[in-house]
Amino acid sequence: MFNIPKFKEQSFLVYGLGLSGRSVVKFFKKNNIKKFKVWDDKHLDLYKSYRSFNLNKTLKKVDFIVLSPGISLIRNKKLKKYKKKIISDMDLFYLFKNRPKSIVVTGTNGKSTTCKLIAHLFQKNNIKHSLGGNIGNPVLDIKNFKKDYIIIEASSFQLSHSKFIHPDFAFFLNISNDHLDWHGNMSHYLNSKLKIFRLQSKKNYAFAGKKIKKIFKKNNFLSKFILPEVDKYKKIKNGIKNDYLLSNINNENMGFVFALAKLLNISEKNFLRAMNSFQGLPHRFEIFFKKKGLILINDSKATSFAATKLSLSSLKNIYWILGGLPKKKDKISISNYKKNITKCYLIGKNINFFKRQIEGKIIYKVTKNLKSSLIQIFKEIKNKKNKTHSILLSPAAASFDQFKNFEKRGEEFKRLCKIYARKYI
Repeated sequence: MFNIPKFKEQSFLVYGLGLSGRSVVKFFKKNNIKKFKVWDDKHLDLYKSYRSFNLNKTLKKVDFIVLSPGISLIRNKKLKKYKKKIISDMDLFYLFKNRPKSIVVTGTNGKSTTCKLIAHLFQKNNIKHSLGGNIGNPVLDIKNFKKDYIIIEASSFQLSHSKFIHPDFAFFLNISNDHLDWHGNMSHYLNSKLKIFRLQSKKNYAFAGKKIKKIFKKNNFLSKFILPEVDKYKKIKNGIKNDYLLSNINNENMGFVFALAKLLNISEKNFLRAMNSFQGLPHRFEIFFKKKGLILINDSKATSFAATKLSLSSLKNIYWILGGLPKKKDKISISNYKKNITKCYLIGKNINFFKRQIEGKIIYKVTKNLKSSLIQIFKEIKNKKNKTHSILLSPAAASFDQFKNFEKRGEEFKRLCKIYARKYI
């Protein structure tokens, strides 16, 4: 049970009424915690009776500020001076006394896929679980905590605000330049993600690669460190018949999931059975068409080159659609992948940034948008049916210059492919 008496003594400001903020308000009301106020610059009509009308006074007065993960302290100087008071919705979950065992997954790339893989593994092996956090429902919206495990996808934004998170199983998949405009620098970004280890005890487990292992040892974290043995996973990879998981992009994710399966005494047979029935996630190396010498891949979620390069290493004869809003300090380094690329098509408003990165290295054409790219590609491959061609949307950039989000970009790509592929097929 939640330690209600203790919380009734505290006062809170829920700052930001997005999905997580609203779930916090519902949680407080459900548990009869009355000493809280809310603030949001946009959602003025939500929870009027709890609204703070003197923000500065409220910030000074309350014991805790439950801050929306979208709000950066780098950009908000007013909040920065109250840093010690700031917590996240995940922190409230970790103050439960009788909560289920938690598996927290973070990393620059692969979080959602890894969480879904673990959930699917548990489902196929009759292990009771819930899934939430940055994927799906906020943690406090999960209705049934009477499960064996809760799987939580944790973004660097959430972790940056967290103070009480202590997972039973913590996964740090990887790290590369991302969200530096939000965090300010790479050091802050890294330290945010390392929070999944800081409060772990000797009874807990930490999963991470070789680079993070060095940092882990340097910080003298207490939990048991597990290095996912990708080589061991490779030995049983022949048993996997799932195209989605056979790509290089998922080798790392699978290594982590396999390590967890071994720790929980799930047999290799049951592991393979689960993996072969996994459907994959939309917009993440999504092979939505594969026949007649043509492969169509929607990898719209790849918003940095670190994500895109895994797709480039998994395919051949690639017609690559690249561009959008590049991430701060991101670099397009294609020397290891150019043999796989037939031609590149540049889209979006930041054409010059990408031109500078690939000029003289691969053949490219400026097409500005998805429609123009696909028309050009299908014209080029129409008479080249002697080998398999891969049409890959993996932009290595955010979508906001032309689309609402990466999902809309991926959906539009698939829609246009259906139209123009007919002429080829």
